[in-house]
This record gives sequence, C-alpha cells and structure tokens, in this order.
Amino acid sequence: MSPPRLVQPACIDDLLLYRLNRLVSVAGSMVIRLCEGRFGITRREWRLLAVLAAEDELLSSQLAERAQLDRARTSRAITSLVAKQLVRRQAGPADRRQARVALTSAGHALYGEMFPLVCAINQALLRPVPPADVATLDAWLDGIQQQADRLVNEAELPKADRRRGGRVRAAAN
Repeated sequence: MSPPRLVQPACIDDLLLYRLNRLVSVAGSMVIRLCEGRFGITRREWRLLAVLAAEDELLSSQLAERAQLDRARTSRAITSLVAKQLVRRQAGPADRRQARVALTSAGHALYGEMFPLVCAINQALLRPVPPADVATLDAWLDGIQQQADRLVNEAELPKADRRRGGRVRAAAN
C-alpha cells in the first residue's frame, strides 16, 4: 500500500497547502460576495471586525497580529473602517502610532448581522462530514496549526522579498 498522496505528493494537486488554498478560494468567494455585495466591506475589513468583536479593543499592532495581516494592510483597512464609521481609532497620548481600535455601535450591529450568515456558510461546508469527524477535523486543524507555528519559528529561511523575487524571475527570462 502506497503512502497517502498528502504524505508523498506527486503533483501540485497533492500538496496540502495548495488544496487548502483552493478550498479557501472557492468557499471564501461566498464570504467575499456577502461582504462586498451585501455589506460594502472587504474580506480584510470583515476579518478585522470579527477580531474586534471577540477582543473588544486592541492596539492596531495587536489587531494586525491577531488577524495575521501586516501592519500596513491593517492600517489601510482600519482607515477605511473608520471612514465607514464601523470602528473608532484613538491615538495614544504618548505615541500616536499606538492607536487603540474598537468597534462602534454600527460595527457591532454589522458584525451581529454578518456573523450568523458566515456561520451558515461554514455549516453548509461541513454538511458532508459526519459530526464525529468534524470534531476530529477540528483537533487535526489545531495540531496542524501548532506544527505550522513551530516550523515558522524554527525555519532558517530568508525573509520574503517580493521585489527580489520579481527581479530573479525577470533575470531568468
């Protein structure tokens, strides 16, 4: 018996990260359409709203970390959410870069309206999986996340630099 294709990939369709990315791309498109088409916010803005709904108030740097976004993208999304009156940003007295961010009442209301709809998409995705297997999947995802966190902390890889990658590709052509 040969090892499962996830353990010994033979092509891109066998790679865990590729398959997860495809799943997020397809299933996530429903959330994007909901966010943009119905509520007028981006997927990134939704992520920040959801984190703030769970955490009450955070420094913008904490929000970026919890949402797993870089600080520049987080800052742009916060600026947009402030303009939409969904979050409030309050600069720190000593350091204006230390802004505290929290949902406004309109942000709480939007989150309260959206969260059940996003949950329904989540539940629909899990419908083909037996309930006992959902609990197993949840545990596996936790374990895979912990392993990914360990691998990132232990990795001795160069820092990502898209500009450099662009030059390398251009030079190779």
